[in-house]
Amino acid sequence: MMISFLTDFGLQDDFVGTCHGVIAVIAPDARVIDVTHGIPPQAVLQGALVLLNTTRYMPVGVHLAVVDPDVGGNRRAVAVRTRDGRTFVGPDNGLLMLAADEAGVEAAHELTEPRYRLPDVSRTFHARDVFAPAAAHLANGVPVEELGPALEPRSLVRVGVPDPEVGRSQISATVLSIDRFGNVATNARRAHVDALGVSDGDRVEVRLTLDRYFAVVAGSFADAPPGELIVYEDSYGLVTLAISRGDAARLTGVSSGDELRIART
Repeated sequence: MMISFLTDFGLQDDFVGTCHGVIAVIAPDARVIDVTHGIPPQAVLQGALVLLNTTRYMPVGVHLAVVDPDVGGNRRAVAVRTRDGRTFVGPDNGLLMLAADEAGVEAAHELTEPRYRLPDVSRTFHARDVFAPAAAHLANGVPVEELGPALEPRSLVRVGVPDPEVGRSQISATVLSIDRFGNVATNARRAHVDALGVSDGDRVEVRLTLDRYFAVVAGSFADAPPGELIVYEDSYGLVTLAISRGDAARLTGVSSGDELRIART
């Protein structure tokens, strides 16, 4: 059985390796795929979007995701089974539900059964003590119903993805994520750009709170010379601001959650 693993832990500390060790002890035959451990700290929405975007490319199995700013608080630990046979394991803070809802939620259970946790559960490392053991036992074939009491799927926390505001000459978009190359993904889609009446090769104005830039609408980085600011549709269908062979986030200073407006010139 496959376990995919996504967190905001980074790779400098021992957190990821320790969780791998817990899984290996309980389910030595499970294959673990590290999706990413580079989600920005506490960025639940970005983690949820990455989980949504990547799950469709993963084998059916267990999907362990931990971005958990409220660890040790009142948020629930859950396992969510979907109609296509996947089970998502993680905190009930919205992280799991964009992906789980897309697949169709069949059942949800709270992770309370002591047999499927480590003997000592810390207040601050539930990934090691609660979530990784649950994922490993599921990979071993333990039914999700044994992990704890059933939950009403409608009671699970969801995060909302904001919609862009589209006018006749301007899109007001929200920055959803920034990758390590400095590419700035927004909540706009190519259809929104098309609604402005622009196409590949046209120039648009990118408006931020204090600054304005001109960019070229492009199909790929190869469509612009090095150093050119471009607006393109990324591999997940999001309108993204980038610089050919450069770093758009560094140039513009934008962060996740900022407003970014794209206007017809």
